[in-house]
Amino acid sequence: MENKKNVLLRISNLKQYFPTGKKGMYVKANDGISIDIYEGETFGLVGESGCGKSTLGRAILQVYKQTDGRTMYYGRSRDEIAPGYIKDTIKNLEKRLAKRQELDKKLAALQAEYDKLDESAQYAKHEELRVAKKEANDALLDVATIVGGLMVSKDLGAVKAIFLEEYNLAAKLRAASLKHADLKLHYDDAAYALKKAKEKGKSGNGNAVQNAKNKLDACEKNMAEINKQLDEVRARIDDMRKPMQDDPEFRKYEAYRDDGIDLARLTYNEMRSLRNDLQLIFQDPYSSLNARMTVGQIIGEGMIAHKYFRRNDDRMKEEVLRVMEQCGLADYFLHRYPHQFSGGQRQRIGIARSLALKPKFVVCDEAVSALDVSIQAQIINLLQDLKDQQNLTYLFITHDLSVVKYISDRIGVMYLGSMVELAPSQDIFDQPLHPYTEALLDAIPTVEEDANREPLVLEGDIPSPVNPPSGCKFHTRCKYCTEICTKVVPELEEVAPGHFVACHHRLSEKK
Repeated sequence: MENKKNVLLRISNLKQYFPTGKKGMYVKANDGISIDIYEGETFGLVGESGCGKSTLGRAILQVYKQTDGRTMYYGRSRDEIAPGYIKDTIKNLEKRLAKRQELDKKLAALQAEYDKLDESAQYAKHEELRVAKKEANDALLDVATIVGGLMVSKDLGAVKAIFLEEYNLAAKLRAASLKHADLKLHYDDAAYALKKAKEKGKSGNGNAVQNAKNKLDACEKNMAEINKQLDEVRARIDDMRKPMQDDPEFRKYEAYRDDGIDLARLTYNEMRSLRNDLQLIFQDPYSSLNARMTVGQIIGEGMIAHKYFRRNDDRMKEEVLRVMEQCGLADYFLHRYPHQFSGGQRQRIGIARSLALKPKFVVCDEAVSALDVSIQAQIINLLQDLKDQQNLTYLFITHDLSVVKYISDRIGVMYLGSMVELAPSQDIFDQPLHPYTEALLDAIPTVEEDANREPLVLEGDIPSPVNPPSGCKFHTRCKYCTEICTKVVPELEEVAPGHFVACHHRLSEKK
C-alpha cells in the first residue's frame, strides 16, 4: 500500500464503550483504535469473535455514537456540511485554550513525578501518565485542527471574529446548496414531464420548465457570490498567518491544522446528510432485507430518502435497473420479494442497495460468512469488480484469514478491542510480528504435512471486555509475557515501512 494515496478516514484513539447496567462498568468493545484508511483500498479487519470488529465498523459510520476519539473524514469539504462543532469551538476559543493550559500543567507535574520513580514504579504509573497525555492532546487538537497556529496569536478576539465570519459564510453556502438540490429536483421533474408530454404528442408545460430553470440559475449565482466572499475571508486569514511564519510555536501548532470533518462530533442531522457517502453491507442476507418490500423498493428506498429522486418514476426505475445489472441481478427480479431468492442473490440485493447511493466508503461486515464457499467467491469477485469500477474504499470485516488475504490491501488484527498489528496483506502472512497474529495464522486449516511444524495453541480463555487485563491485554495467553507486559499498554509502533505492531516482545526479536 503506497502512502502517497490520499487518506479518506483517519481514526484516532476511537473508543466504543457500552454500559452494562452496573454503575461505572462498561463493555470496552473498542479501546483506543488508531488507523488511517486510504482512498481506493480494501482494509481487512480480522480477529476472533467478540474482539470488536463489527463494533468498530459501526462506530466509524456513527451507527453507534463513538464514546471517545476522532474519526476524520476527507471525502467532503467542511463547507458542504458546516458542522456546528466548529462554531462552538471558535466561540469558546479562550475557554478551550485555558483548559488546555490547565491540562498541560497537570501533565508536566505528573511527568516530573514519573521521572523520579524507578523502573518498576514507573510501570504502575504509566497508564495514568498516558491518559493525562491524551487529555492534553485532545484539548490541543480541538482548537488547533480548526485555527492552526493562530491559537498563539496575541489578538484572539480578531482570530475569533474572522473564523466566525468564515463559518457563517460556510453555513450560508450549505443552506444554498440544500436549496439548489431541491430546485434541481423541481427542474428535473418539470423537464421530465415535458418530455413525456411531447412523446404523447401533447404540448406540455414549457413555462414550468423555464421557471424552474430561472430559479436554479438564480440559486447558482447566489452560491457563486458566497464562494467569492469565502475566498476573500480565507485570503485575509492567510494574511494573518504570514507575519507569524517565523514563530516556532506558530509552526508547531500550524502542523495540526486539519480540514477534515470529525464524524464523532456531528449532530444526528449532520451525520444523516453524509449517510449516502458511508454505507454498510450486512452479514445476514436474510434478516437485513425487508420481507414486505420488492427488490426495486429496497434498492430505491435510499435514493428517495437522499433526494436523488422525488418519486418512484421511470427515471428512478432506470437507475435501479442499472445498479441491479452492475450487481449481477436480472431485470425481471425488480418486482420480486426477498423470500424468492437464494442467500447469494439476497446478498447481491444488499450490495446493490448500498451502492445505489454511490458511496465513497463501504463497511463489509462479514459480508460473505453466511454464504456457501462457492457463492463466497462470486460475491468477493463482485465486490472487487465494483471497487475497481467505482473507486470504492472498503473496510472488509471477517474472521476468515484466507478470505481477507485475497481481497485486502492491508490487514489490521484486533484482540479484545485493541489493534495489535497492522501491515500490508502479504507482510502479515509472510512475517507476523505479534504472537496473537502468529496464533491466528497457525490455526488456518491446511492439507500440507510438515513434520517440523508444532501447532501454536493459545492457552486460557479470552478475558472479559468489561474488565480487561492491565497492560497488554494479550499477556494472559502469551508465552513471551514479562513484567512490563502486565503493567504497560504497548503502543502501536511502526517497526518497518507500513508495518505496525503493539507488543513489548515482537516476534522478530525472538527468531
